[in-house]
Amino acid sequence: MSAAPLPDFSRVRLLVAGDVLLDRYWFGDVSRISPEAPVPVVHVKRTEERPGGAANVARNITALGAAATLLAVAGNDEAASSLEALLAAEHVKSSLHRDPQLSTTVKLRVIGQQQQLLRIDFERAPSHEALAAKLDEFERLVDGVDAVVLSDYGKGGLERVQEMIAAARRHGKPVLVDPKGWDYARYRGATLLTPNRAEFRELAGRWSDEADLARRAQKLRTELDLEALVVTRSEEGMSLFTARESRHEPTRAREVYDVSGAGDTVIATFTAALAAGAEADDAARLANYAGGIVVMKRGTATVTREELAAAIG
Repeated sequence: MSAAPLPDFSRVRLLVAGDVLLDRYWFGDVSRISPEAPVPVVHVKRTEERPGGAANVARNITALGAAATLLAVAGNDEAASSLEALLAAEHVKSSLHRDPQLSTTVKLRVIGQQQQLLRIDFERAPSHEALAAKLDEFERLVDGVDAVVLSDYGKGGLERVQEMIAAARRHGKPVLVDPKGWDYARYRGATLLTPNRAEFRELAGRWSDEADLARRAQKLRTELDLEALVVTRSEEGMSLFTARESRHEPTRAREVYDVSGAGDTVIATFTAALAAGAEADDAARLANYAGGIVVMKRGTATVTREELAAAIG
């Protein structure tokens, strides 16, 4: 079947809420082992910072030409200021509720000779007060957008996800969730969930073949009152399950360099396409193309409208 035509994203307005983080990269050379411990010494030559988590979803939306508003809780710290500057440069309208008791989540990766040697995480869960303020603003913002993305990275920013889903549905807005953890009941009533292969296997168990996968996926979709379920399957592509069909899209990646953040690209593209009027199967096909492009890039990255248009021909 031929690829879906690329929708016009220019009038699409999306709200992204969830866990934000800052991806930091230290690149350097390794020429010796430390005399203090049996570890390599990295002489750092270059540093990079990129928005991660829900912030990466938002920047993927704007890269396609749609508008994104990001709502999240962050620390009152330098990392949050860096995130705001990075997001502004990528045309994301951000509303970061600063919590003085919270450390903005930072993932620091040390890379030597193109190999990741170490990752250091800095994080602390947000306060109930900050989450309450975020929910109040969510209620105010949701009516002015076409759809909502909730990006759960398990950092506490979506502690009140059930109330957010209910608010979005009261306003008649589709709400798509990138889930985390084992308690999927908290996502009941969402329009669509996008677990990856490992997350779905942990929840539904191992499947013996494609028919068994479809049975397990449709059972979960029905139990959670979802319109659709997308299982992203890395090198195998992705599978879409709706009340009408179970459809598999094979991978579009020619070579996989880095899958970090690929799920962000998939849900961003799917939501933008759905909000632009595409049917679920066409949105899934476009999201699969986008995922195939982004895994050929190193680190958390985005896919532009031009790249997506070239890929689908």
